[in-house]
Amino acid sequence: MENQAALEKENSAGVLYLAFELSRKKWKLGFSDGKAPQIRQVTIGAGDLEACRKEIEKAKQRLGLNESVGVRSCYEAGREGFWLHRAMEQIGVDNMVVDASSIEVNRRQRRAKTDRMDVEKLVRQLIRYARGEHDVWRVVRVPSREAEDRRQLHRELEVLKEEKKQHRVRIQSLLYTQGIDVKVGAKFSTNLEQLRCWNQEAIPAQMKIRIEDEYHRLQLVEAQIREVKARRIEQFKAGQNEAAMQKVRMLQQLLGIGMGSSWVFVMELFGWRQFQNRREVAGAVGLTPTPYNSGDSVREQGISRTGNRRVRKLIIEIAWAWLRFQPNSKLSRWYKQRFGDGGGRMRRIGIVAMARRLLIDLWRYLEFGVVPEGARLKVA
Repeated sequence: MENQAALEKENSAGVLYLAFELSRKKWKLGFSDGKAPQIRQVTIGAGDLEACRKEIEKAKQRLGLNESVGVRSCYEAGREGFWLHRAMEQIGVDNMVVDASSIEVNRRQRRAKTDRMDVEKLVRQLIRYARGEHDVWRVVRVPSREAEDRRQLHRELEVLKEEKKQHRVRIQSLLYTQGIDVKVGAKFSTNLEQLRCWNQEAIPAQMKIRIEDEYHRLQLVEAQIREVKARRIEQFKAGQNEAAMQKVRMLQQLLGIGMGSSWVFVMELFGWRQFQNRREVAGAVGLTPTPYNSGDSVREQGISRTGNRRVRKLIIEIAWAWLRFQPNSKLSRWYKQRFGDGGGRMRRIGIVAMARRLLIDLWRYLEFGVVPEGARLKVA
């Protein structure tokens, strides 16, 4: 009822709708009062907030709106992140960030697409959303500045680990071209001199230099990984009384969950998102089923895979670990009873279902203190 009353008040007073089509050099802005069919469009330089503010004032005048009317805006989530959202809120604009993949599109094989058409479509869908059609797209949850900043450490660690893997694979690939198949371990630098090619000759000079340079970069990345992990420990100890750190500590009390996984779960999801029920928890990481039921065709298309991909990937990994470290828990026994006798494909399908249940159990554990049934806690 409150939303309906606010909507009626807004319709009577008027509102300015604004959509951004963002690019590296220019921004295209689309304006509408929600009544006239014509969409006013202007182009400004990328990042020019002062020009944006002036165009908002001009649009109010052109559309015959009072200077005090509210402004609703939107833009697609992308490279700009959330700084524009915060800038709009700072000047009193009610902004929302939209998941680009959720926007309705024409399903014709060939569809026209231009910035002008895109911004016009965004404005019209913003008007529909404001009038109650909330299924026209999905709105991205915007974290606070502090919550977004806390994500940087584990994401940096994720990038460094990927770089480490790339350096190792590159070294092994170079050696494999000479008929050498070895692992790149801690003593690789000293063992490099003894390695021989397929014909028992030494590694060619230029290739050896390239391998040594690649190994030096690998060592640098490994040093950076150790440094980032040390910083994580320091932050954990320094924030003993912070709510986020307390949740990290709670998760670590469960067998099978360590510092790395508990940190990601909290900083990416549980540390700043509020959930009303288990469906919202599963939906936030794309672990909800997507059935297809049309006429005589009934099938399951798998999970939606929307939402936070980092948490989705990690919770599936932790689900496998949960079977190992928590074999007597209710969740592990459910998995073994239902999928344990199946083939590899059925077990992989089952682990996703288990991951969804495990994520919900972790949410209940953090929010309500309910330990997953049958789960063991670490001995202090």
